Amino acid sequence: PYYVDMNQNLFLQASLHSSDQNLMVFVDTCVASPNSSDFRTVVYELTKSGCASDPSYALFPSPRSDVARFGFSAFSFVSRSPLVFLRCELLVCRYQDFSSRCHQGCVSRVKRNADS
Repeated sequence: PYYVDMNQNLFLQASLHSSDQNLMVFVDTCVASPNSSDFRTVVYELTKSGCASDPSYALFPSPRSDVARFGFSAFSFVSRSPLVFLRCELLVCRYQDFSSRCHQGCVSRVKRNADS
């Protein structure tokens, strides 16, 4: 475990370890839970589809395409254990493929009207 104070800024880094130099990593979705084995019942969304859901969530510049850096302010779940577990989904894409999901960034889906 990593111990922090409430509202302390946390900085994380995800690195891709591959011999292929033409890959990039992208943080797609991160959710937090008070239970390490249940990320469905009680969750808090930090980011979804590359879009920040939490106002403190931020992406930071990275020195290389195979490294993603991000951060958020520490929090806890009300009336629950003081532990917070994080699960992030990362995407790996070709660096030069500008049509890839990694290059699209935040993708917010717009609901369409169901009129005929």
